[in-house]
This record gives sequence, C-alpha cells and structure tokens, in this order.
Amino acid sequence: MELRHLRYFAMVAQERHFGRAAERLHMAQPPLSQQIRALERELGVELLRRTTRRVDLTAAGSAYLERVRRVLADLDDAAQEARLVATGSVGTLTVGCVGSVTYSLLPRLARGLTAALPGVEFSFRGEMLVPDQLAALRSGDIDLALLRTPVHEPSVVVLPLRQDRLVVALPADHALAGRRRLAVRDLRDVDLLVHTGGGGSVMFDRVVGLCRDAGFEPRVRHEAAETSTLLTLVSGGLGVAVVPEPATTLGLPGVVHLPLRGAGTVELALARLRDRAEPHLLRAADAVVDLVAASAGPRT
Repeated sequence: MELRHLRYFAMVAQERHFGRAAERLHMAQPPLSQQIRALERELGVELLRRTTRRVDLTAAGSAYLERVRRVLADLDDAAQEARLVATGSVGTLTVGCVGSVTYSLLPRLARGLTAALPGVEFSFRGEMLVPDQLAALRSGDIDLALLRTPVHEPSVVVLPLRQDRLVVALPADHALAGRRRLAVRDLRDVDLLVHTGGGGSVMFDRVVGLCRDAGFEPRVRHEAAETSTLLTLVSGGLGVAVVPEPATTLGLPGVVHLPLRGAGTVELALARLRDRAEPHLLRAADAVVDLVAASAGPRT
C-alpha cells in the first residue's frame, strides 16, 4: 500500500464517480480503477459498490474513509509544519538579558520579536550576569543572550549591537549629587556598590579597572547580582554605583544619575552558541539586530 492509493480512494469516495475522480487526479480512468481494486485486494474487503451510474461506499468503505481522511490531514499538517520549521517561522526560544536591558530595551524587543515572528514562542530571563548567561547558553537554558562584552568563549558567536555610556547613580542627598558630571577620580573616597564580581562579571571588572587605572583601590561596600538591586541600595543611601546609562530608565526615587567623564562605554551584544543554527533562532537573532538598530530617541 502506498500513500497514492489512499489519495485515489479518498478522491473516488468524494466524487462517487471514477471518471470525475480520474479527471481531478489528472490520470486515466482504467489505471485508477486498477489501483482501487489492488487496494481492496490488499485489505481483503470491498470498499466501493460500483454501478453503471455511480459509486457508493460499503460499510467497510465508510469506516476506512474516515480513517484515511484523518491520515491524509495529519500528513498535510506535518508537511506544513516541516515547511514552517525549515523557514524559521515556528519554534520556541528563551532570551537571557543583562540587568539594564531587562527594564529598558526588553519591552521593545518583546513586542518587536512577537510581531516579526508570530509563530515563535518567546520567553525571557532578566537580570542575568554575563557568566550566568554563558553557562545558560551552554546548558540550553537560554537560546540567545543580550549581554555585555568582552566575551572570551570560542563556542559563542557575538554580534555587537550598540555602545552604552557609563553613568554614576548617587543618592539625591549625596555630597556629589549637585555636580553636573563626575570623573572616575571623584569616586576615590565613596562607598561603591558594584555588580557581583565572582566568575568574571563584566561590569565588576570594568568598574574596578577604571578605579585602579585612576590610581586608587575602590571602596566596595556591597555587591549585588541585579542592577535593579544596586539602584535600590543607592536609593536607600547605602552608596554609589556605576551602571550603564540604560539603567536610568528604572527611575527609582531618590536617585540622581550623572555622566562619568572618561569612563567610555560598555558594549551591548547578542550572543548564541556557534553550533546552534536552527532557522527560527537565526531569524530571531537577525530581528534583534534590526530592532536595536531601528530604535530611536535616547539610548535605552
């Protein structure tokens, strides 16, 4: 039995006439009749009752037709699903985000990705440090990562997205809060709140490196994994934090943000495993690049 036999039988059952069925199948009537006879012999039952004017289904034929139609529909659905998967139109993806992206760029990305790839189910994990993102990429817990570079991982492909300035977050009543801008050397005698440094945190290394390059050892009072936690501690008056400029969108009360002269920028990039090349993942990566490039107004 071949798939074409099922399609032939379904067409004859629909038309109730061999001539019309043969015409719709673009074949001659005698071969069609022969194929249906062969199907009946293989099944060992009569499926069709033939007369000179029409063709009727037997009871066995009616039962068989119901199953055949379900099989053909499932096959058609399977073919359509395969085409959608091959073109990257369906699938599931989890995106991990560093803290400043979680509450600034993420809302725009969530809407944009859903619009660009409506057949892909997206989920997001926010407030992730870069070491945690890389570990999650390797384990498959996330599929794409919006992170801060540098990334020293040969198994990961990194696509630069944009540069974000560094700013200082201070309590509104801090002695330095009235300045228009600060230099790194101004942080010499302040209590610093920094991202957790264990495991190679990009922001920890950057902030500590800036202080050491300015000739002093930072006075670290607290470490926290989440940017939002750092800013909450700043709001509580526990110290000062250096954060990427998009973190200012969190808008916590009692926090002042000042430019940090000479600190440069930190790069935001998109990362995926080098050996991951599923069509929907690659399409989502392209969409993220396009969405970030198209974002207008203040950098968030």
